[in-house]
Amino acid sequence: MKDDHEYRINSLEKQIKAAFGAGVSVDKVILNGIPVSRTADATIFLTTKKQLMVFIEAKSNMLLGDVKKAISRMGLKAEMYYPPKGRVNYFDEVGEEKFSSVFPGRKIVSGDDIEFYKTLASYNPALVLIQEVRNGEIYQYDSDARGNWRLALKFAYRRIRTS
Repeated sequence: MKDDHEYRINSLEKQIKAAFGAGVSVDKVILNGIPVSRTADATIFLTTKKQLMVFIEAKSNMLLGDVKKAISRMGLKAEMYYPPKGRVNYFDEVGEEKFSSVFPGRKIVSGDDIEFYKTLASYNPALVLIQEVRNGEIYQYDSDARGNWRLALKFAYRRIRTS
């Protein structure tokens, strides 16, 4: 049982390193493989630096907008969405590309212009740094529950930024 848990942690760390290039050290898995949609599962964990993170993997295509919606419905507040490895400006690049395809005549593009188009970026798997757990409750997707979401765990967390 303990070996299985350690194997899952090592596997998660390797997946994160391969997909995002982030050297994240998992300290404790809070929830493992909870559903966040019909095709996506999430693992919520604390790093050794006591940061709460969510790793989401889907069996089908997933967009940044889908991830943002899932994070919100889980009762979490995101601080940062990690871009894929080696593409620091990935969401901006995709946003500009999608905006330009819709408005080919516009040459000057601002951040406000592409905000919606960033949400159309393909994002599977996803890694999200969490700022806080709203109301101390984490929810998971459940098609049988009222509103399609039910309480998975009571967990208090708020990240306090220091310099």
